[in-house]
Amino acid sequence: MQSPFDLALDGFVATITLNRPAKHNLLTVEDLGPLGALLDRAAASGARVLIVTGMGTRSFSAGIDLGDILATDWSRNPLEALIDKVEAFPLPTIAAMNGFAYGGAADLALACDFRLGVEGMRVAMPPARLGVMLHVSGLRRFATRTGANAARRLLVAGETLDAAELHRVGYLDRVVAPDALAAEARALADNIAALAPLAVQGMKKALAAIERNDVDLPALKAAILALFSSADLREGLAAFAAKRPPRFTGS
Repeated sequence: MQSPFDLALDGFVATITLNRPAKHNLLTVEDLGPLGALLDRAAASGARVLIVTGMGTRSFSAGIDLGDILATDWSRNPLEALIDKVEAFPLPTIAAMNGFAYGGAADLALACDFRLGVEGMRVAMPPARLGVMLHVSGLRRFATRTGANAARRLLVAGETLDAAELHRVGYLDRVVAPDALAAEARALADNIAALAPLAVQGMKKALAAIERNDVDLPALKAAILALFSSADLREGLAAFAAKRPPRFTGS
């Protein structure tokens, strides 16, 4: 049986591909644990950036299988746990959205640091159509990352937003032609991977904490101060003076 997702490593870039195109890259509740384990593998791989994308040209993902809703204990929401793990992933993350995103898949992409979408794609959130509410962290992500008005349109009014509108409200960082998506995502990943890893990962973590309004200021100040004695800072200054690309080691 073909795996519903794949992990590929290429240099400093890891890519997880949702791989069930015949079913719009649908995820079952049983998939969530193995997908979380795949995130752990990507984090330990030596990569500096993670791309998450979908197989095929129609759908990024149709989200969670609706047939699993009544058969799942949602008191410990496994979908929320998986998406929160994406948001807390230590490396920068890029959602390369190759098509339509529905429900939990739209929140999974929103948990990534960057989102590239393709012309003609759409996003829809079904909770109000089904009679449920989105999980707590998802509500926070939509309210803070797309703004309260766009969140209301998607969640309260149940609107479907197209690529242009998703870009306008800040859900998408960039909209590209479908045949350019992979190259655009890789170019962004390579650009990030060339930067100082400790600084990049530290600022990613700090920005997420600021967004959640739970910053540990003493710890953040200590992390900032520590980088002034890092080998990467010395390399960055030397490369700038020599007018050459830096070779950061993450130390």
